[in-house]
Amino acid sequence: MSSTPPRGWTVVVNDEDQYSLWASGREIPAGWRATEMSGTREKCLAHIDRVWTDMRPLSLRLATDADR
Repeated sequence: MSSTPPRGWTVVVNDEDQYSLWASGREIPAGWRATEMSGTREKCLAHIDRVWTDMRPLSLRLATDADR
């Protein structure tokens, strides 16, 4: 892995609706997909703070909702 910091970031999400940052231009790992948000680290983190309001994995949220 290079010691040069990435020039930009992409917000990625997995099938459990869990979010992360990924260095722009790098191949996104299996199980994750890019969102439409990319830019500076700060901008991407702010976006994640806005959209990821429930930290529980999707499967747990669905199971909890089914129990109600």
